[in-house]
Amino acid sequence: MGGYQLEFNNITKTFPGVKALEGITFKACPGEILALVGENGAGKSTLLKILNGDYHPNTGDIILDGKVQHFANPKDALDKGISILYQERHVVPYLSVAENLFIGELPHIKSFVKWDVLYRKAEKLLAEIGLECSPKVQVKHLSVAQQQMVEIAKDYHRNVRVMAFDEPTASLSGKEIEVLFRIIKKLKGEGVTIVYVSHRMNEIFELADNVAVLKDGRYMGTVDARETTRTELIRMMTGRDISTVFAYVPGGPSGEECFSVRNLTNKHLHNVSFSVKKSEILGIAGLVGAGRSELAHAVFGADRLESGEMFLDGEKIVITHPQDAIQAGIALCPEDRKQQALILKRPIRENISNVVLHHMSRLGFIKRRQEQAVAADYQKSLRIKTPHLEEPIKNLSGGNQQKAVLSRWLACKPKVLILDEPTRGIDVGAKTEIYEIINRLKHEGMSIIMISSELPEILGISDRILVMRHGTIAGELTRAEASEEKILDLAMTH
Repeated sequence: MGGYQLEFNNITKTFPGVKALEGITFKACPGEILALVGENGAGKSTLLKILNGDYHPNTGDIILDGKVQHFANPKDALDKGISILYQERHVVPYLSVAENLFIGELPHIKSFVKWDVLYRKAEKLLAEIGLECSPKVQVKHLSVAQQQMVEIAKDYHRNVRVMAFDEPTASLSGKEIEVLFRIIKKLKGEGVTIVYVSHRMNEIFELADNVAVLKDGRYMGTVDARETTRTELIRMMTGRDISTVFAYVPGGPSGEECFSVRNLTNKHLHNVSFSVKKSEILGIAGLVGAGRSELAHAVFGADRLESGEMFLDGEKIVITHPQDAIQAGIALCPEDRKQQALILKRPIRENISNVVLHHMSRLGFIKRRQEQAVAADYQKSLRIKTPHLEEPIKNLSGGNQQKAVLSRWLACKPKVLILDEPTRGIDVGAKTEIYEIINRLKHEGMSIIMISSELPEILGISDRILVMRHGTIAGELTRAEASEEKILDLAMTH
């Protein structure tokens, strides 16, 4: 790979009362894919912002091709060959693909854009990156993955030497991820240094040459991705062994059925029937598009059913609206917490209490002390890390946001809790805390339906597993007989 293209030398960054990074020192070569991993709060985002010129280190240097660099701002970093692609898109939706690609440097004569030249340049660049779309189409009409490729192409033509990706697959489908990986490998082949930040272990082992680990703002070391293991990485990131991550609580269901559905049918589901017992964690697995989230929405009353029946504690219930489900004792933590569960600009207190405010109101006035007490109780019991409950919830880490969503529904005292991808986008340490909460609720007698795309998670925490395929239940597995191979066989067999 040659000499080092990117070096972090003794980088330290402090904020009032917090040392975010301390003495970070590691290196990467041209054409190397370096994965950067660590729990939420480990310092990954802060380090990327220093690399991008958003933050300036208190001490230490960034060295590019042997020369110390000081970036005044993100444009300065880009001009010197550093590109950072964050989870949030930085494209202008109402401009064309071509305008986005060459924004700030449109070919022109006086004040007139040379559109034919612009479109030819854009077509050539799109072909190089492998993006099949018209340069004339507005970016808002592209998929999330295509918008991401436009962003990559925009920096690619500026001959960047280092490109960093921050959780780039968070909103991509399987096929879109394959396209992204193809582009990253193309960049690697052209000598670009790739810094790849992700919580997804399978991606790290598929892509990375080496893995740098941060923990609590400190550099723990770099390991060869081909020689390390998931267990070793988790131990470096958390200080814990992987065997403690799921912390499965034996004992299993009480034998007493709590909730059941019979022949649920709508445009996404076809005669779905299942039951869950008290003190049972029922895992639901399946491929993308299998109907898992649609089943959760139908049970919760968010999607309309054409036919089927539901029973809670042996009594038939009718659910046509989420309010019906809440009153019956059924709660849903949805897949996309930011879009479907949280009011991001509002305080943590309001996000915890908003479903039970009617219990804390009199004559239209909210009893603020009671609301504050409820929120404080759940902050303490679920260990939500925040300076105070008036902090906007958008400022919390993914794991703490998810705990707030759980708090909201636990305040309703549900009998059945549906968790749709409860650990998506959160780090291993936060996942462990979520699993501890789930196991505690199981021990207290709650019935839990857990949907997850991560097979180790489903296998690690479930008492029983249902596998969905094309809107139906393809099969059921006990904990003792379940394996990744059996789940995938049921999920994929036609």
